[in-house]
Amino acid sequence: MATAVQSSTSGDVSGSSSAAAIFQRLHPDQYLTRFLDKGYRPDARRKDVWRDVSINVGSIATADGSALVRMGDTTMVCGVKAEVAEPSGSRPDEGFVVPNIDLPALCSPKFKPGPPADEAQTMSNWLNDLLVSSQTLPPTSLVIAPGKAAWSVYIDVVCINFDGNAYDAAVLAVMAALRNTRLPRATFSEDTQQTTCDANETFPLPLGRLPLTASFGVFQSTHVLPDPTAFELPLLSTNICIALDEQLRACAVRQEGLGGVTGRSGDDVLSEAWTAAEERVRALRNILEQS
Repeated sequence: MATAVQSSTSGDVSGSSSAAAIFQRLHPDQYLTRFLDKGYRPDARRKDVWRDVSINVGSIATADGSALVRMGDTTMVCGVKAEVAEPSGSRPDEGFVVPNIDLPALCSPKFKPGPPADEAQTMSNWLNDLLVSSQTLPPTSLVIAPGKAAWSVYIDVVCINFDGNAYDAAVLAVMAALRNTRLPRATFSEDTQQTTCDANETFPLPLGRLPLTASFGVFQSTHVLPDPTAFELPLLSTNICIALDEQLRACAVRQEGLGGVTGRSGDDVLSEAWTAAEERVRALRNILEQS
């Protein structure tokens, strides 16, 4: 009798889960609405709660600096590699900073094999703009000998697992990896016209402002959702990203989409997002500094 009851119960649970999965796939908006009406998200978070974050630095032995960041189920790894290069003729007193974000097919069924996805190229451009506007790694600080030699710093971010909000995780991984980076002492010889590096003497990168980002989405003009997941992202009419530095000064603010929140002005929505972003960035920076 106990076995029969257990089998029946198991069947009910399995059937219920299957029905929920079908409903989620066929009616994603209604599925999300039912959770939000009760104050929760489908991943069991309360509506205004961010996902947990962890940072591991120095995880890539072959890189000059590296970091692995987990933000919920989204996982990003960043490696920093520096090479000696000749400065450009138009900018002899500057080195090079080359950031790139990759979203390979292995990280999610959303991405297909082949050339980089448009989303990856867009994020790479956002990252480059953020590094430039914040002067995170000033090109003038990368010169070894003006017009002769300079550091070319490659910042490569790869998504290991995609579950939404990859940009926030990527930015955090980049800042952690840059903090972890050590370069060998380089000397340019006028006699030989060559640069030698001493691996026994290293120095940290001369970093400027280290911005961190907090992203939000607006769902059905009724809910402002922080840290959207991969399931929630396609359902959002508007996306907002706020980048703040150590003093919580704005480094970048980006909005995509024209949807607002019913009964509220744009200023009210942005003010709510800004306050939440300040709290999130403080929390992220505490984790960053402890890594």
